[in-house]
Amino acid sequence: MKKTTLALTLSLMASGPAFAAAFVNGGFEDGNTNSWSVGTASRNGNLSTLNPSTYLNGATGRSAVVTSGLDPIIGASMANTVYSGNYAYRVENTIDGGHLSVVSQTVTNYTDSNIFFAWMSVLEGAHSAEQAAGMKIQLTDLTTGIDIISRIYSAEFSAVDARFSQAGDYYYTPVWQIEQLAIDSSLQGHDFRLTVLATDCDPTAHLGYVYLDGFGAQIPDVDNGVPEPATLALLGLGVLGMGVARRRKAA
Repeated sequence: MKKTTLALTLSLMASGPAFAAAFVNGGFEDGNTNSWSVGTASRNGNLSTLNPSTYLNGATGRSAVVTSGLDPIIGASMANTVYSGNYAYRVENTIDGGHLSVVSQTVTNYTDSNIFFAWMSVLEGAHSAEQAAGMKIQLTDLTTGIDIISRIYSAEFSAVDARFSQAGDYYYTPVWQIEQLAIDSSLQGHDFRLTVLATDCDPTAHLGYVYLDGFGAQIPDVDNGVPEPATLALLGLGVLGMGVARRRKAA
């Protein structure tokens, strides 16, 4: 009887779904980049030509896990540098120099109901939209090869939208931007990858960086006195396969 039970158990295990990899350290609460792929390099082209995955070389010299506080450039006009918990990650540093940095994490056979993450950005203006300091955020369905959530901005008036405010030469998001992907039946069991790139301008003298927090299955609790986010992006089957159009900032 024991042999029969064991055989049945093993059979059910073999025929069941593949193991679903959960988020690991999605909010950087380990105080490090454990489970994340990272990289940094010199910028070598227009924003549209920069492929974030090619820069995941393991280097972290210009990015950092950050604790609660004010942004060193924008100050109190911007939300706390941590959205939830004790830590967040700043992609790229807060000085210029013509560099870029990337961070990325993949989850496999995903079966939860949602994917959430939060971001803020500071981009110093100058040059054309292609050469200016900029950022790229991509949540990619690796099973289909489609970028379901895509945010591409640069520090030029026509290349940002209503998420951004302006202070002098700087374009910045005053509050955390919360992104949500609802996992319907068409997305159940797929593999997903979040990638965030932040870059200085191509001529090197203007900076750009992005804060990232709360990559997980539930919307992070707001603490540290951070205001509620201005934008909640709800993307599901209706936008699968469609690019996310960038809105023009009103004059």
